[in-house]
Amino acid sequence: MVIGIFRNRLRPESRAAYLPTAERMEALVRTMPGYLWHKTFAAEDGERVTLFALESLEQLTAWRDQPEHREAQRRGRAEFYAEYSLHVCTPLREASFPAKAAGRG
Repeated sequence: MVIGIFRNRLRPESRAAYLPTAERMEALVRTMPGYLWHKTFAAEDGERVTLFALESLEQLTAWRDQPEHREAQRRGRAEFYAEYSLHVCTPLREASFPAKAAGRG
């Protein structure tokens, strides 16, 4: 599994134009082989963070190079983002704690 951390700030004038592109990319990434999940958060200071996971680095590379995504990346740099950073990581350790079903001890 590979995990990505995409931090960004939008240019104030680009917010309306950004939304349709972001919605399209969210729909498109869900169709990519190896896609596991993604979630986006926004802070009060305007920073946005998207966390995402794919099964392998090869599948992440395929997403990076997907033609429609490449065009969105180009537009992001030219039109949408005031700044961004991307970090790609592999988990060193994983743990989870599932909630117990209602009514069970």
